[in-house]
Amino acid sequence: MKAIHFVFCLFAVFQLATASGRATAANEDFRTFLRKFTSSASFQYSRIQFPLKSPIVLLEEDGEKERTFPFTRDKWALLGEDAFKEEHITEEEGGTYISHFTVDTAERKEFEAGYEESESSLRVVFELIGGKWYLTDCYTDWYNFDLPINELPETISTIAEENKAFEEMHP
Repeated sequence: MKAIHFVFCLFAVFQLATASGRATAANEDFRTFLRKFTSSASFQYSRIQFPLKSPIVLLEEDGEKERTFPFTRDKWALLGEDAFKEEHITEEEGGTYISHFTVDTAERKEFEAGYEESESSLRVVFELIGGKWYLTDCYTDWYNFDLPINELPETISTIAEENKAFEEMHP
């Protein structure tokens, strides 16, 4: 009886190990995903979960109150491969620009770029959902507290023009 129980336990462990190996093998490779994400506008749009988790927050004209806007597709600036270049550049003026993945786990990647000792000018969050990578959150300098709220429509229009150029080069 103990031998049958032992064999059953071995079989169960084998099945679990095989199943977890299949689940891991089914997950999309992040580097492959990122290459496709930055080289195809249609693919990029398909892998962003709009609206993003963090809304766009701008100061009202009085400079006191905040107003939030959902970060939707019409406000998205398409990102090319240069956006995710990891670098550490010290400029002659003394500033140091750093861009790198700050979180790099099997299920979450966070990329940040900006000058050292300043807030990031870009922060992008990717999450593995159902075996596929998706962009789920972003902060970009396109929309920061310095942007006057009345210039939001013009900023969105500028982004649309830049996106159109990206889409022509990288459908």
